[in-house]
Amino acid sequence: MDVLIRNAEEKDLDALSALEDECFSLPWTREQLRGELPDERHEFLVAEEDGAVVGYIGMMCVLDEGYISNVAVSAPARRKGIGRMLVKEMLRRAETRELSFVTLEVREHNDGAIALYSGAGFAPVGKRKNYYERPREDAVLMTLFFNKEEKDHEDTCI
Repeated sequence: MDVLIRNAEEKDLDALSALEDECFSLPWTREQLRGELPDERHEFLVAEEDGAVVGYIGMMCVLDEGYISNVAVSAPARRKGIGRMLVKEMLRRAETRELSFVTLEVREHNDGAIALYSGAGFAPVGKRKNYYERPREDAVLMTLFFNKEEKDHEDTCI
């Protein structure tokens, strides 16, 4: 398997829109995706396999905080480690930006995603009631702290 992780570009918007439609019950619009393309506040990566976009991850940065917006991998490309590769590269970029932490929400019953994020070092830090629609479901808020003092604080809060 030859997978390239690279910055998302304008030319990827059709493929990104198709992935949104495939993976999410309330997909983002093309314009919303365009607003996430890499700039001083956004990191947006795609996974490309044999010239086709098969996954992506987005993160918005505010000051020294990172917020992962979406992670998606097409059904035929799942269980190949692509999600793990995307998360790993995004966390590398978060460290390069010297972020204090990266956080995300995940559906409470999405065991595969929770395992992926836990394996990358994220820990549950809270819940958001009825965060998701179609179907309505709580979100687990997960955070990875880069700063040792905040990691120690996290351990005492859970």
